Amino acid sequence: MKIFATLVVAASAVALSSSADAKGCLKGAVVGGVAGHYAGHHGALGAAAGCLYGRHRANEQERQQAQPQQGSPRDAQGRM
Repeated sequence: MKIFATLVVAASAVALSSSADAKGCLKGAVVGGVAGHYAGHHGALGAAAGCLYGRHRANEQERQQAQPQQGSPRDAQGRM
């Protein structure tokens, strides 16, 4: 029952926050909640930690995709 309550809270937080802030949170909260539940009945703590970690990873991936690709200094015709 605690896992269900944790999932409801996490889903509500995702629904109320902006989509950029919520990326990765729901998936991280689910994984963290289940792991926390099995590691000493700390599902809520695991869900919160999973949400934070999921958001961190999603933001890091966004930053990597936003950076220009580092390639060789050739122009469009293949000359240096």
